[in-house]
This record gives sequence, structure tokens and C-alpha cells, in this order.
Amino acid sequence: MSFFSHHAAPTNRQGRNLLIPCKVSFFVEGFKVEKLMTPLLTIVVLFALVFVVAFTGYAVAWLLLINAGNRLTLRQLALKPGMNVVDVGCGSGRFTIPMAQQVGSTGEVLGIDIQAGKLQRAEQRVQAAGIKNVRFELAGAGEGKLTHERFDRALLFAVLGETSNCEAALAEIFQTLKPGGILSVTEGFLDPHYQNRERVRRLAQAVGFIEESCSGNRLLFTMNLLKPPILR
Repeated sequence: MSFFSHHAAPTNRQGRNLLIPCKVSFFVEGFKVEKLMTPLLTIVVLFALVFVVAFTGYAVAWLLLINAGNRLTLRQLALKPGMNVVDVGCGSGRFTIPMAQQVGSTGEVLGIDIQAGKLQRAEQRVQAAGIKNVRFELAGAGEGKLTHERFDRALLFAVLGETSNCEAALAEIFQTLKPGGILSVTEGFLDPHYQNRERVRRLAQAVGFIEESCSGNRLLFTMNLLKPPILR
């Protein structure tokens, strides 16, 4: 289920300290520059977001964060032609369409969501774009409906916290990935159901994933989780 339909005020249920230095990525004219995010810079970013929320509304601040998350997520997925991808909690197809374009006619994207209305809008967008390598199913992760070892990539964009059972959702995604497949998890702190890096890492490792990389910072991060390949 996509969180974009929610408008509740964001909370940090884990109570984690956001002022710990970490790596942040900036995009300047198409180039990525990474630097250490100091406590002072973190405070500046937080005050900027508070200002945006106060004077333009929560929706505008959220759209700014989503835009940054879109770039980070698509880059980390590293899609190639011919890949099969499952977009878990695809909503209205924000990622489904660009992913389908990247995997090309020899690949396929499956979008699943528990909201029929969202899937209908996603199908309309796909048809309008003339894309043929996408299909949708009314389903949620953890329901046991995904085929085992079918996909090369899986995407959870701010969806993990909305699943009814995080452990079951991750276990099913692990099973549906091919050995060597990657699950990409993106979380942003403005999401009311935000899951911090420590929790995502712990839940993923419990079902067999290995952390491959984690980009971003405590405000917005993308973690790539590897299903170990079969050793021969």
C-alpha cells in the first residue's frame, strides 16, 4: 500500500538521535557529491524542512523529499535490460513506469498493491504511456502470492512500515527474489510510518538478506539488501 495517500503528521516512534554525523548526497548539474553530514548541517536541514512545512504546507515538504528519494532509489536499483522487477506497494505507478522503461521489452515489472483504486490509476498511466511490459496484481507482501525465485529486483519505497507484518513481507520478498537478487528499501523521516536504518537492517538480516549498501542519511536513505547467490 502506498503511503502517498496519508496526511497524518510525521512522528519518530523510535526516538533516534538525528544529529549523528552521516553521509549525505547532493546533486549539482547531474553530478553527485557526497560529504559528511555534520550535526550543524543536519540542524540546518531540519529547520529548512520545518520552514517549508510552516509556510507552504506538509504536502510541499513531502514532495521535495519524495523527489530526492526518487533519484536516490532509481540510481541504487541499477536496473538492466531483461530484468524482472516487483514493485511492492506500487500505488499509482510512480516507479513502475520508469522501471519498465529501464528493463525494456525483454524485462517485466509487476506492481502489487492492496488498494484497487491506486492500481486502476497505475494501469491508466501505463496505458497512456504505451508501455507493454507491466502487469498489476491486487496483493500485499506477506500474503504468499509471489512466485518463488522470479525476480531480479524488488522495491519497497516507504512501504515497509505500512505492511501488516514486516517480517512476513520481507520473508516473501526474499523468497521471490532469485539468488543474487536485490531488494531496495527507501525510507524518509517525513513518512508517518518511517522505519529507521537499524530496524530495516535487523528485520532484513533475520530473513536471510545481507546488506550490500546504504546511501543517504537519517532523513532519507536507500538500503540495498542482497539475497546471497548460490555457491557452486
